[in-house]
Amino acid sequence: MKLKKRFEITKRGYAVLKQYCPGLISAKVCASALKTLLPYIVIWTSAKVVNEISNEARIQMLIVYVLIAVCSSLVFSMIISAFQKVTDEKESAMWNYFPKIFADKQMSMDFADLEDQDIQKQRQKAEENLFMFGNGLAQLVWDTAGLVSVVVGLTASILLTASLFISRSGNPVVDSYLWLIPGAAVLMFAGFYTSGLKKKEQKIFDKWMEGSVWYNRAFKFYGHEIYAETERAMDARIYSHERVADREIAKINEHKKTDKKYYSGMSGCQALLVFATGICNALCYIFVVIKASYGAFEVGNIVQYVGALTLLVQSFGELVNADSENKIYTAHLEKLFEYLDIPNKKQTGKLKVEGGRDHCIEFKNVSFKYPGSDVYVLKNVNARIDMGKKQAFVGANGAGKSTFVKLLCRLYDPDEGVILLDGKDIREYDPAEYLKLFSFVFQDFKLFSFPLGQNLAADMVYDKEKAEDCIKQVSLYERLQSMKDGTDTYLYKDISPDGIDVSGGEAQKIALARALYKDAPIVVLDEPTAALDPIAEAKVYSDFSDLVRNKTAVYISHRLSSCRFCDEILVFEKGEIVQKGSHDELVKNTDGKYYELWNAQAQYYK
Repeated sequence: MKLKKRFEITKRGYAVLKQYCPGLISAKVCASALKTLLPYIVIWTSAKVVNEISNEARIQMLIVYVLIAVCSSLVFSMIISAFQKVTDEKESAMWNYFPKIFADKQMSMDFADLEDQDIQKQRQKAEENLFMFGNGLAQLVWDTAGLVSVVVGLTASILLTASLFISRSGNPVVDSYLWLIPGAAVLMFAGFYTSGLKKKEQKIFDKWMEGSVWYNRAFKFYGHEIYAETERAMDARIYSHERVADREIAKINEHKKTDKKYYSGMSGCQALLVFATGICNALCYIFVVIKASYGAFEVGNIVQYVGALTLLVQSFGELVNADSENKIYTAHLEKLFEYLDIPNKKQTGKLKVEGGRDHCIEFKNVSFKYPGSDVYVLKNVNARIDMGKKQAFVGANGAGKSTFVKLLCRLYDPDEGVILLDGKDIREYDPAEYLKLFSFVFQDFKLFSFPLGQNLAADMVYDKEKAEDCIKQVSLYERLQSMKDGTDTYLYKDISPDGIDVSGGEAQKIALARALYKDAPIVVLDEPTAALDPIAEAKVYSDFSDLVRNKTAVYISHRLSSCRFCDEILVFEKGEIVQKGSHDELVKNTDGKYYELWNAQAQYYK
């Protein structure tokens, strides 16, 4: 990857960190700079103390140097500790914020992309680059501290060693500036050698990680999901899934045996890096001793020069290492940003929905097929939703009813035709404004592990009195009274140990109460009672119809519980609307699809 590209990715990485982890980088920079500078102050004062002792040994000056060393160490340590506390807190929180990057993207991207397998694989790869490989944004944070340390270290080392090369001993060979050439050559060779070893180590690491991705997934699944998750825990106990886990864990252990060669390879690279650093330090030490032996400087300066040169070699090696690490994590970040940059193709407008509840929604010649499919799920559908009416959309499973709802709430847009709100294409409206018109209760609705009131409001702040009223309306008030914290009671135990579990029927009532709480002019029930028996389902629809008597209600079902009290029924078959009318009108047509469905289910409603 070219340097310019790496710079752009690194810059964007800082922007993401600033957005999701504000203050982390600045605190890390300050802590790293002070931590790096402190040893150089100690080296300088130590040299001054040795020189003073070996010369005049003035007590006043010794006290001054000692005070400088002690006070600077004390002050720096206190400031570093303060910054370190901030960075530790922010770095710990960083791992909690990283998933939000993906959550924000998932919430903002087209719904069609959420169901696109290729895009979801891309998301998984981006997550692996961010989390599993230990690179990405976290590595950028750590390497920023390293880079600051390098810059401060190189600057301080050069300042402390500059006098080494200009001090004169009287020997032309020792005093020659030509020593700078082999010195620079040694540093350059060490740098390239270090860079080569880092590349080799990274290749071994990458190869090892290729085989470890499955290991990480398997460890997560068998270590947590198959046993800990409530949805799987029952089956795991009944069907003795520990046998499966034992078999797979045996595979994992066998896989770990092959890891030894990778560990050996990476350890070998590390050993060579230490050896190369040791050689450089030894050469620096020899050079300083030779100049000192010819009287080029005072004996105390040996401490200064040896210490500074050792740290210079270390800083130079860290500079090469920072460059190598940057190449690695920018490659990982590139995968993350490629996923975050997936564009939204769905058209969004800016029109505001006019106030009031008198609206009309119309499907005109709407056809739709799911991305990647050649089969039309809806074909030339024409339907009208008028305010204040109760309408039922019925048909056998797979007839296209739920797809109709997905188009209605703009999870997808039609391939052909248009959906109009008050005569204007719904794509011209602001999506958030448009969705304010609807309260949806889907067949696979989800409640969250938040307090009951927050579940109803879908918000952290809610109207407690309004929430209780909605609970009463769905006949769940008695259950509410048994809850210790009322509407502040957590559902489930994922977040709060005092959370309560609710039955399937109670969950359905809470979902209906959530629809009531939103108080939108149009309520859509997309088979949320499919798990109930027909009689219970008919009662739920009948009761709910009474609750929303002043609203527009759309009932989606493959059963006909909702039909008798509806103003209009639309019958779907193979993606088309084949009949329209009231229950009494449709049931008279003995050749129609509705009559067929009604007769097949009539026994449940007698």
